Amino acid sequence: MKKEDIFELIANHTCKIIPKLRNHTFQPEDRLKDLGANSLDRSEIIEMVMESLSLQIPRVKVFGAKNIGELADILYESMHEELKS
Repeated sequence: MKKEDIFELIANHTCKIIPKLRNHTFQPEDRLKDLGANSLDRSEIIEMVMESLSLQIPRVKVFGAKNIGELADILYESMHEELKS
């Protein structure tokens, strides 16, 4: 899976949680908070994406992401680290 695929997963799950974003063109610089996702929404989006990727990492690992692009990068790298072990 490519980073772009993970980015699309994040966008799709975000639209499931915040339906008004269905017509939004997601950009890597977008921040979930700025798009209207509260802390519970953000947590649920991350959980849904990780479940879609069958990825089990400590949630604290994704807290450093400043935007959707960085979140996709972290998840991509974590997925490949998990595959190596």
